[in-house]
Formats: sequence, C-alpha cells, structure tokens
Amino acid sequence: MEGPARLAGWLALVTLMIALAYLSRATEGKPDPEVLYRWSTAAGGVVQDGIVLLLVLALAGFDRRLLGLCRPRSIPQALRLLGSAIVLVYIFEIAYSSLTHPGNEQGLTPAHWEPAHAAVYVINGVVICTVIPFVEELTYRGLGYSLLERYGRWTAIVAVGVLFGLAHGLVVSLPVIAAFGMVLAWIRSVTSSVFPGMLLHSLFNLVALVAAVTING
Repeated sequence: MEGPARLAGWLALVTLMIALAYLSRATEGKPDPEVLYRWSTAAGGVVQDGIVLLLVLALAGFDRRLLGLCRPRSIPQALRLLGSAIVLVYIFEIAYSSLTHPGNEQGLTPAHWEPAHAAVYVINGVVICTVIPFVEELTYRGLGYSLLERYGRWTAIVAVGVLFGLAHGLVVSLPVIAAFGMVLAWIRSVTSSVFPGMLLHSLFNLVALVAAVTING
C-alpha cells in the first residue's frame, strides 16, 4: 500500500472514531459514573481496541518503522523528556481547569469508592493503563505521526494532537486532551519511538484512576 492510500485509510479510521465518539455523547450523554465497576467495560474495551489495533497494523503493513516500534535514540533523553512533559501537562491542565471548570466531563471515573467492586475496578484499570495506551499510541503517535511527518514535523505534531483530542468526544476538556496528544507526538518526534509516549500515557491514566477513588472520591 502506497503512502497516500495509507494516509487516506488512517484518516478514514480516525474520522470514524471521532464521529462515533461525538454521536455517542449526543445520543447517550455522559457515561454512567459506575462504568468502571462493570466487567463488561473491560471486555468491551479489549474487543474495541483489538479491532482498532488490527486495522492499524493492516494499514501499516505490520511495518515496525511506521508504527514507531523502535528503541528510543537515547534512554536518558527520553526520561528527561518524560519528566518535562509531566510538569508541562499538569501545569496546563491546572491552569485551564481553573478557568473552565470541566469537572469529570469524560465521565469514566466513579463518584465514590466501592470496596465490593475493587476487583473489577482493578481489571478495568489494567485495561486503561495497558491496552488503551498501547493501541492509541500506535494509532496516533505511531502510524499517524509517520504518515503526517512528510508534511512537516510540527504539522504532524499538531494534527495528531488535535485528532487524538477529538477522538475522545469531549468539548470543554478538548484543549487539555489535544495538548496532551501534542506533547506525546513531540516526544515521539524527538525519540523516534512510541515507547516513551506509551509509558507517559499509562502513567497519566494510572494517576487519574487512583485520584478518582482517593483524592476525588
């Protein structure tokens, strides 16, 4: 498959995910805050992301280079970038949230902790901190960034970030998610690898899940 055909296929896949995300919000509203206390959530997430992963791998022709599945150029550099990214993203999120007060717009974290459902919460957490970052990084910072990089490094960084943000189906929180996506794409551009971004993505998801049932709950 040639580059333009791959890009068209990738854009079609991402556009479909964006449309489904906003259609779901428009028709069903915010998810039930108890969604992470259900086994079906973990199963559904694995199936859904499994389908996306297969499509992304097929579009990439299972090319590790296109997917960014390469060792970072420098491990120390990657660690420094991750440290800087954590600080930058949290500063932006805190500043933006103080102005817009988005609250729990995504609606995926419970309002309070329920010890009786601890096991299913942990399993859902494992999916959110492993499967989802792996698939999303391969989709956006892997194949997406590789296909868009020919149009310019910063074009790819911004485009990948915005599309990643839109795919979450949010409105008020869109700038935060898009900025996070841009930071992940920037790390990908510097390290030539999706692995540092996967680690950072997993860490942010983990912090959100723990905070939801400790600080917030």
